[in-house]
Amino acid sequence: MVTRIPLKFPSSVDELRALSKLLSSYKADHFLHVLLLFSFAYLYKQTFAIPGSVFMNVLAGAIFGLWLGFLLTCLLTACGATLCYSLSYYFGRKTVMTYFPERVKGVQKQVSENADGLFFFLLFLRLFPMSPNWFMNIVAPIISIPVHLFFPSVLIGLMPYNFICVQTGCILSHVSSISDILTWSTSLKLGGIACAALVPGLLLRKYKHSQVKYM
Repeated sequence: MVTRIPLKFPSSVDELRALSKLLSSYKADHFLHVLLLFSFAYLYKQTFAIPGSVFMNVLAGAIFGLWLGFLLTCLLTACGATLCYSLSYYFGRKTVMTYFPERVKGVQKQVSENADGLFFFLLFLRLFPMSPNWFMNIVAPIISIPVHLFFPSVLIGLMPYNFICVQTGCILSHVSSISDILTWSTSLKLGGIACAALVPGLLLRKYKHSQVKYM
C-alpha cells in the first residue's frame, strides 16, 4: 500500500524520495498520466522562472531512469525556457528594465562583444555552472537574442547539468544532501566544458576581423 502524501514541488532530499516513491508506484499502471503530470509541472516552473529545477531533474532520474529522464529534462528545459522567453517578450520588458536595468545593460554589452560567435557565447553561459539561467531566459528577448539561437543553446548547453542531476536521481537512496550533486569537482568540470565552448566563437571572431582587415 502506497502512503498518500501531498503533491507539491519537492524542496528537500526527503521530499524527493517520498515523491519519487509515490510516482514510481503509479507509473507502472498509469505511465502516461505520470509523464504528463511531470511534464506540465516542469514546464510551469520553467515558464514562470520558479527556482528548483535541480529537484525536478533529480526526480526525473528517480522516476523514469537515466536515458528517458535525461531526454525528457533536456526537451522540457528548452521548451520551458522558450515559454519564459515568450512571456518576457510580450509582457516582461517594462518590469525587467525597472528592476534589473544594470544587469540587463551588462548582459547586453557582453552579447554585443560576442556577436560574431553569439551561439557559442550563449552555450558558454548555459554550460557555466554559476550562470543564472532564470535571468537569461527573461532577459534574452529584451536584448534581441533570436529564438532560433536561444532554443538550441538551452537544449545543448544544459545537457551536462541535466545529465548529472538525472544520474543522481537514479541513485537517490545514496544521496544525503542536494549539495552532493554539484560538488566542486563537478563544477570545475562544467566550467572547463563552458570555456571550451567559447573557443569556436573566439576563432570565428578572429577570422572575421582578419577578413575585414585585409579587405
